Amino acid sequence: MKKVVVLGGYGNFGKRIVENLANIEGITIFVAGRSSDKAISCIDGLKGISVAKLEPLLLDIIADNFKDQLASLSPYLVIHTSGPFQRQDYRVPKACIACGAHYIDLADDRRFVCDIAELDSQAKECGVLVVSGASSVPGLSSAVVDHYQNQFSDIESINLAIAPGNKAERGLATVAAILSYTGKPLNVFKDGRWQDVYGWMDSKVNDFGGFVGKRHLANVDVPDLELFPKRYSVSQQVSFQAGLELSLLHFTMVAMAYLAKIGLVTNWAPLSKAIVSASNIFLPLGTDKGAMEVLICGKDNDVRAKQVKWTLYAPKGNGPYIPTLSTIILARKLLSLDGKNSSLETGAKPCVDLLKLSDFTSYFDALSIFTEESSSLEVQEEGM
Repeated sequence: MKKVVVLGGYGNFGKRIVENLANIEGITIFVAGRSSDKAISCIDGLKGISVAKLEPLLLDIIADNFKDQLASLSPYLVIHTSGPFQRQDYRVPKACIACGAHYIDLADDRRFVCDIAELDSQAKECGVLVVSGASSVPGLSSAVVDHYQNQFSDIESINLAIAPGNKAERGLATVAAILSYTGKPLNVFKDGRWQDVYGWMDSKVNDFGGFVGKRHLANVDVPDLELFPKRYSVSQQVSFQAGLELSLLHFTMVAMAYLAKIGLVTNWAPLSKAIVSASNIFLPLGTDKGAMEVLICGKDNDVRAKQVKWTLYAPKGNGPYIPTLSTIILARKLLSLDGKNSSLETGAKPCVDLLKLSDFTSYFDALSIFTEESSSLEVQEEGM
C-alpha cells in the first residue's frame, strides 16, 4: 500500500488534493500538519466517500525531528502545500530525497521554484522525482504555452493574468506570499531587456470577456517571469498580473504597494491574518466567478503577425481548485506506476515540460470550468 503524505492536508489547497486522491484504492493518505484536530475534521468530512485509507498526522516541517518522522513513515509520495514558500529553504524536498520519496509542491515563490534544480543530482541518485511549482503557474500556464508554441516561429510576448472572484476562499499562505513582495522590486523581461517593476503596481484594466468581464490587475511575482523568456525564446516581454474583483480592495492593495515602495512600510506580510480578516468583511459582495488568461503574440510560421488568447473561466467558486490540478495530475501519474516502470522520470525541476493541456480536460469538465481560444489570424481570414 503506497503512502502519500500531504503536508498542510487540511489547508485551502491541501484539503482539495486530499479530497481528489481519496478516491484512489490501495493507498494511505496522511493528512499532515500542526493541528491534529483540523486533520481529523478534514478526514471526517470525507467519511463515506473515500476509498483510500485516511490518517491524521501531527507533523511540523520546521521541527528538528521532521526528517526522522518523515523517514519513519517510508512514504512513496510527499505533497507539500504548507506555504508561504517565500520563507522556506529546501529542508522538505531534501528530507523526501533522503527517504526515497517522490516530492511535489504548489510553490509560487520564484526563487524556490526556479532553483529547485539544485537538488537534481541528489534526486536522480536516489531515483525520485522532485517537482516544484505544480500549480496554476508554472504547471498549467506552461502547458498552455507549450500547446500553442508550434504555431509561432517567433514569440514576442507572453502576458498572463489571473482574476479570482471576490467570494473565492482566501488562503492565508497565498495572501502572505503576495504581501511579502507588495511594493518590492520584481525583475522582469520587458521591452527586450531585464528591468524592475514593483509588486502590485502598474494597475490596469483587462477585459476577460465571458461572464467575468473587466477586472483590475497589477504586478505579481511568479516563477514564469524568470522561466518563460529563455524557455520560449521570447524577444520582447513576459508579464504576469493578478487582481481583486472589488475595486476598493484592489486599490487598497495598490496604495499599500506605494507605501512599501517609498519605504514607509517594510513588509506587509506580518499583517496577513489581520488583512485576510478585514477582507472577509467584503465576502458577501462581488461574485464567485474567476478567470485566467494567457496571451501569446508573435509571428506565425509564415512570418505573419499572430496572436493567440486562451481564457479559462471558473464558475461556482471553483477557482481555488485550479492551483491544485497540476499536483493532482502528477500525483495520479506517479501513483499509477507499478515501481518497475523504467520510463519514470527522476530528478528535480520546476513544473514545466511535465504536463499537457489535454491532461487538464477531464478535471475542468468535472468542475464546470471551461476555456475559450481566439486567434487574430482566424479573425482576419473570416473577414476576407
